[in-house]
Order: sequence, then C-alpha cells, then structure tokens
Amino acid sequence: MGNPASKKMVSCLGLVDPISRQTWIFDATPDFKEQMTILSNELDQTSFKLPSGVFLTHGHMGHYTGLSDLGREAMGSKNVKVYAMPRMTSYLRNNGPWSQLVALKNIELAPLEERIPVRINERIKVTPILVPHRDEFTETVGFQIEGPEKSVLFIPDIDKWEKWEASILKQIDKNDVLFLDGTFYKNGEIPGRDMAQIPHPFIEESMEKFKHLPPELKEKVYFIHFNHTNPVIKKNSPERKLIEGKGYHLAEEYLRVTL
Repeated sequence: MGNPASKKMVSCLGLVDPISRQTWIFDATPDFKEQMTILSNELDQTSFKLPSGVFLTHGHMGHYTGLSDLGREAMGSKNVKVYAMPRMTSYLRNNGPWSQLVALKNIELAPLEERIPVRINERIKVTPILVPHRDEFTETVGFQIEGPEKSVLFIPDIDKWEKWEASILKQIDKNDVLFLDGTFYKNGEIPGRDMAQIPHPFIEESMEKFKHLPPELKEKVYFIHFNHTNPVIKKNSPERKLIEGKGYHLAEEYLRVTL
C-alpha cells in the first residue's frame, strides 16, 4: 500500500477572480469535486460554490469525466456552463451519461471556436487553440488565458511540438507563463508498451527544442500533467534536478500565478 499522504490529484488549472468572486476550472478531472472545493476555499467561502464555468481541452478520460459529479446522482447542479469545442460539444450532447447532464440542465454547453476569444468577464478572456493529439472522439485544444497584466498558455496534451502548425518557441516568447505537456520524461518509460501509440513530447525532447532560449524565456516554462511513471514526480530524482538546473519549472499542486 502506498502512503495516502503522497496522493496527487489529476492535472487541471483553476482560475479565480477575487474582484468578481468568480472561479473557473480548466478540465473536469476524476478529482473534480476536490478541485472545485479548493477553488471555493480560495475565495474564503464558508460553503461550497460551483465554478462559473468549466473549460474542456478534449475527450480523454482524465479531462472530462469529472463532469459526472454535476449530475443527478451527485450534486444535481443547475446550468453550470461548460465551454467546449464543436466535436466535444456534440460528444457530450449525444452520448450517455453526459447527454443526461444536458437534458436535465445540470450543465449548459457553451460552444467554442478555434482562436476566437471568449471574454468571461471585463478582466479576463480565454482563447482556445487547436493542437494535434489522439482525437478519437473529440478535437483537442490548449487555452490562452489573458488577464489585466499577464497571459498564460495551458497545453496539458499534445502529440509532438513538430506536428503543431504553430511554433511553441513563438508561444514562449509571447506568453508570460506556459503550462506545457510533461506527461513522460523520456522514451521507453513504460515497459512493454509502444509509446508511439500514446505520443507526447518527452520532457527530454522539449528541453532539447528549447535549449537555445535565453534564461528569461526558459523560466516561463512549467511542465505539467505527469504520468505516474515519470521520475520527476519524485522530489529528489536526478531528472527533476536536471530540469530545474536547466532553468525550467515543474508544476506543483497549489501553485499560484497572478494575471
């Protein structure tokens, strides 16, 4: 048995506006309920408060299945806005049990369009950006989140940087903080499986691609979305020390960035 205290939640991103006292969450993970509670606590709520909206990146199980917590068998929420791209919207509307959330108005689907910003209030806008990934059921997006002073790019899943029509190097230059796919550290990390069937940019590959960036750009990069096989989840691993020694960051739970 593992140590319960060492349990980590599935990767997501929360957004809090202390002025309007609104919250949003990016991806509905299997830890959705706990993560929504954390967002409520950020506002010093005396009681649990649902987010103003949920932004979904794609239809893989770690990224949307937490929506079930909003259903009749759980919270029985009313019209929680769920922002999703066209295929993701169609998938939720036409496949159970998610279609029941729509039919019972537990959620309200808010369709997104590629690179069309959504202004979620007077201070914050969110722009979906298509990225190449294993799109068996839905398309996949990352999100650019722009606040009054800074912008954040959130890309938890992508096949390879080279397959993307955009330049990740230009994205590093134009954004202030980047939360980037760090699922696996290197090839061969999962014994007995062809990792080409589950493509992600290995952290080793990303560091090689970014190696000529000046230190002030490298320090914008936070690797996220670590698989349980990734050695960087161990605090004192050589891989973790190497990454940090090269000027990059590894995202931690409860990390805060001001926009």
